[in-house]
Order: sequence, then C-alpha cells, then structure tokens
Amino acid sequence: MPETKTYLTSAEQETEKVGRTLAVYLLYRGETSGFVALYGDLGVGKTAFVRGFVSAMSPARVKSPTYTIVNEYRGGQVPVFHFDMYRIEGEDDLYSTGYYDYLGAGWLLCEWCEKIPFALPGDRITVTVEKNEGGDGRRITVAYPARKESE
Repeated sequence: MPETKTYLTSAEQETEKVGRTLAVYLLYRGETSGFVALYGDLGVGKTAFVRGFVSAMSPARVKSPTYTIVNEYRGGQVPVFHFDMYRIEGEDDLYSTGYYDYLGAGWLLCEWCEKIPFALPGDRITVTVEKNEGGDGRRITVAYPARKESE
C-alpha cells in the first residue's frame, strides 16, 4: 500500500511550497531520478507545484510546457523534465516527444497523465491537485509507491 499525504493550501505560494517539500525530501533520500504523475483540472495549480519542485533542484524559471510538450531544467544538482501530455493522443504522439529517452535521466514531472496510462512507470509518485469544495484553496494528495522490504 502506498504512503499517502494530503496538504491543504490557500495560495499559489503554498502549493509551490508543497512541491518544494517533496523535492527536498527526495534529495534528502538521495533519489536523483524518478517519475511524478500529476493529475488535476485545467488551472488547478499543477504547474505551481512543479515550480516549487524545480526550485529545490535548479535556479531555472519554470514555464508551462503546454505548447512545447517538455521543458528541461538541467542547471541544478539533478535534472528535471516537465512534460505536459494534454495534446498527446496516443503512443505515436508520445514516442515522437522523446518521452522514453527521458525516463531514468532525472526527475520527470508529467501533467495530464490520464492521457498516457499505458506509459506510466509502476513506481511513480502520484500527485493530485483539486480545488477545495466551497473555497479557493487546493487539496494536494501525494501518494508514494510502496517501499521495498529493504528500505
């Protein structure tokens, strides 16, 4: 059973802080590559979460990769690759992005993973960002893969 943590945020900066907290935790554990699958509606704060994550690993300025499909952040201690799968329509589209070449090369953070369920690694971290009912805040659920017996 994966370990799950839930955060409630009321501002974009707090959503960024949750992303940064995850990245700092992974760096502390010595993890230099992996996959974070991001789920959530349009405009809910997925890119803000990524901005916080990247801020712990690189001095780069994060922009949404909606039109470029992937943004690379290589200037820090660990490379981070930010994908947006919104426009991906199938395996051929995904292959043409070079997605498979990035796996294992650093941290991949992918928005709109519901478009590529066939290509998601089993040991991924899943982040779901949702609007709080009746308010402007966000509910961020981070689910870690089950740990191996040796950990």
